[in-house]
Amino acid sequence: MSRRLALAAASLVLALVPASAGASATTVAKATGFPATITAANGKVTVPKRPTRIVSLSPTSTESLFAIGAGKQVIAVDDQSDYPKSAPKTALSGFTPNVEAIAAYKPDLVIVAFDPKDLVSALTKLGIPVVYHKPASTIPGAYQQIRQLGAVTGHGPQAASLVGSMRAQIARVVAKRKSAAIGATVYHELDPTFFSATSKTFVGRVYALFGLTNIADAAPGGSDYPQLSPEFVISSNPDLVVLADSVCCGQTADAVASRPGWSAIKAVRNRSILRIDDSIASRWGPRLVNFVRAVGSALGRLRS
Repeated sequence: MSRRLALAAASLVLALVPASAGASATTVAKATGFPATITAANGKVTVPKRPTRIVSLSPTSTESLFAIGAGKQVIAVDDQSDYPKSAPKTALSGFTPNVEAIAAYKPDLVIVAFDPKDLVSALTKLGIPVVYHKPASTIPGAYQQIRQLGAVTGHGPQAASLVGSMRAQIARVVAKRKSAAIGATVYHELDPTFFSATSKTFVGRVYALFGLTNIADAAPGGSDYPQLSPEFVISSNPDLVVLADSVCCGQTADAVASRPGWSAIKAVRNRSILRIDDSIASRWGPRLVNFVRAVGSALGRLRS
């Protein structure tokens, strides 16, 4: 149920956010200077001094904070922040938040990915700086969020270095594997009921880097996260199947092959099925590199 709730919330948010929204927040403070002011989804946010009691209610932001060296400043993360393992995981929820429980940690900075029940407003009224980073809809938007976290935590140079490293690593993988994707199609599976993601979503843009054709783009209804029918997937005959429901729902290549009619799909016949950790395939932080590498490796094994 929590995965469905997360998917539904992400779908709603991304449907409302234009593709350029992530990249539009361009006001970033000096690398390590305070007060630091950025422009996030909740407008201009000023952090008066280097925070030492950060609460992250965003699994992606949690990963980014630790990756840029701000982990020691994080005192609590939400119940979905499962990476890195050293993150101080609590019962706090980013989807059904309890303002009093969050405030009890006496945070000097809170980072959220959603704003249920006017959470941002409630925390701001308590005098707590809040950075509202909506799910990124573009890869540049994801990089911008990392740089902003660097600015408000006093780790600007580390954030810039991380972004530079991510860009370089992704570029190398894409350059090496893009030729293998010419003319190839992909089916990205969010859950066993065949919800998928089009090229308008963040994950879809990863496939677009390689030039892959996403079968979900042709789905009727116009949703960015369409629910496909088994018949639609079979008739689309994808060259590559990516299972982003391997952890939540135990999906495997054998399970896919056993579905009625699916043994005829090219990806199933050739065993071109990529099982990817659900969290890696659904977050827009540092492990984006892992996702791109996994897709690149799968493309390297494609057979005609």
